[in-house]
Amino acid sequence: MNVLIVFAHPERHSLNGALLDVAVAELTAQGHDVRVSDLYAMRWKATIDRNDFPGLSSDEPLKVWKASNDGFAADALTADVKAEQEKLLWADTVILQFPLWWFAMPAILKGWVDRVYASGFAYGVGEHSDQRWGDRYGEGVMEGKRAMLMVTAGGWPEHYSDRGINGPIDDLLFPINHGILFYPGFTVLPPFVAYRVDRMDGPKFTLLADQLRERMKSLETIAPIPYRKQNYGDYQIPTMEVLPELVPPGVRGFEVHLAPERD
Repeated sequence: MNVLIVFAHPERHSLNGALLDVAVAELTAQGHDVRVSDLYAMRWKATIDRNDFPGLSSDEPLKVWKASNDGFAADALTADVKAEQEKLLWADTVILQFPLWWFAMPAILKGWVDRVYASGFAYGVGEHSDQRWGDRYGEGVMEGKRAMLMVTAGGWPEHYSDRGINGPIDDLLFPINHGILFYPGFTVLPPFVAYRVDRMDGPKFTLLADQLRERMKSLETIAPIPYRKQNYGDYQIPTMEVLPELVPPGVRGFEVHLAPERD
């Protein structure tokens, strides 16, 4: 299996760096091929602007989706973006690894998504009709590939529980899991989340590393998050609302997009 890890932490000699080493070592020991995109080490350009579209004329207004689509179709995107797209096509499984900063991913990783997920590549693909609304949410270029998040958080697990002050971790990660991974077709695995990382001592890290090794061993077998696929009859087109009869009483919010009975 080919595994791509997109690593977004500014300090390689950190807990995140140590976890990356554990993951790479375990995956390699299993015989998998592993590539790492260390965004800070690569000095990844996080902002998307006119420089990303060499084919855009100086007198043409920048409409990112159009410039992205035209650039991708013409094979005219920048070399760094094309290299990351090639890694995504190569990978069978993609892991996004990052510390949870202000309830989201670091800006450099969001910038990686903004630039690499070009129109025509990760979105804007497939037909739009009365029966389909493009190849997305379970379909698309990444269909058949697995993906997961590896996240570190400073707070306690209870802080990210159903009654926790920070909100449930699954809700906080929903925009990434559902919007960034499931949207272009990935099968999304449950995230691996490490809590209270700022107070991690040796024995706690040993336990955490063992848990991570077990997760790396299960990448091909663990049950994914059972998101509803867009074009499989669960959503009204074109409003893209889940059919009311499919939503159990009392279920609302992000949970309406789960269909565990169909997993």
